[in-house]
Amino acid sequence: MKALSLPSDLPLDQVLVGDCIAAIERLPAGSVDLVFADPPYNLQLGGDLRRPDDSLVDAVDDDWDKFASFADYDAFTRAWLLACRRVLKPDGALWVIGSYHNIFRVGAILQDLGYWMLNDVVWRKANPMPNFRGRRFTNAHETLIWAARGESSKYTFHYEALKGGNDDLQMRSDWYFPLCTGEERLKDANGAKVHPTQKPEALLARVMLSASNPGDVILDPFFGTGTTGAVAKALGRHFIGIERETIYAEAARKRIAAIVPLPPEAFSTAPSKRSEPRVPFLSLVEAGLVKAGESVVDDKRRHKATIRADGTLALGPAVGSIHKVGALAQGLPACNGWTFWHVERKDGLMLLDTLRGEIRAQMAAA
Repeated sequence: MKALSLPSDLPLDQVLVGDCIAAIERLPAGSVDLVFADPPYNLQLGGDLRRPDDSLVDAVDDDWDKFASFADYDAFTRAWLLACRRVLKPDGALWVIGSYHNIFRVGAILQDLGYWMLNDVVWRKANPMPNFRGRRFTNAHETLIWAARGESSKYTFHYEALKGGNDDLQMRSDWYFPLCTGEERLKDANGAKVHPTQKPEALLARVMLSASNPGDVILDPFFGTGTTGAVAKALGRHFIGIERETIYAEAARKRIAAIVPLPPEAFSTAPSKRSEPRVPFLSLVEAGLVKAGESVVDDKRRHKATIRADGTLALGPAVGSIHKVGALAQGLPACNGWTFWHVERKDGLMLLDTLRGEIRAQMAAA
């Protein structure tokens, strides 16, 4: 956890009411690990939106989403993005979500200010609002931009954890979640939505689990009803929320107070393979986990090579590392020999990477 090194003057786990730019400017420079921003989309609605039966659609027509011109919107966007960049740590990063109305303008300004683009992620909605007029495609997605503070930032990304939770497949940049509905959607005493664009907690959880660590400080300049804070509290992160509208801020505080944090073992960061100690294949030979003269095969037993006493493999006349010989066997430019080669054991084939894990466990115990 990073809590011991946090600045004492940070308003941790608080909802600040007021202008986001002014509030960010009061924060210490380089004090925030991650920003998640759900800014006004500047939807430019030209009038009431109605269904085919002439009933009124509950659209976003609040004053906070209205700007006099694109120039005004761009100036506002530049100001809050610049303020966020000042408070981000050198290795910090920012996520911002938007629609086709604003996300391209935001992206251009991000690059102008020196942020370094990492990914654009498409949130594909399971239950989007239909296009009632039938003159355009149903707008079924929103776009998130993930950007590091700068080109040289060593940003956080939990690749292995995401892959493990995705059936050992790389996590893609198209995410499928429903809109915020049911008990998660905050409603007032009359049953009306408290906020028109409340984001689903699952979306924020994936952002935080992928790009932050327990104890990190996450800033949300457009806090709304506090989805960022609710998820941060559950996952052992700190948050700083800034919200202009008092009614939203009060709803957020009440919502977050009711959140019960998960036990640390439910969200602690899994160690990255890149951070694990290097184990050469020769160490397996020297430890007796594999023997010189023994064969290694692929999972379908189509390729077979011989282990040599010096920790190399022999495949016919060719001799080389487990990686080089694995690539040669398949006719490929590269290969991860640890996850390609297996040895025969009484219970069947065993991956070399499994045996490497035994060496690493011994090293950790020592």
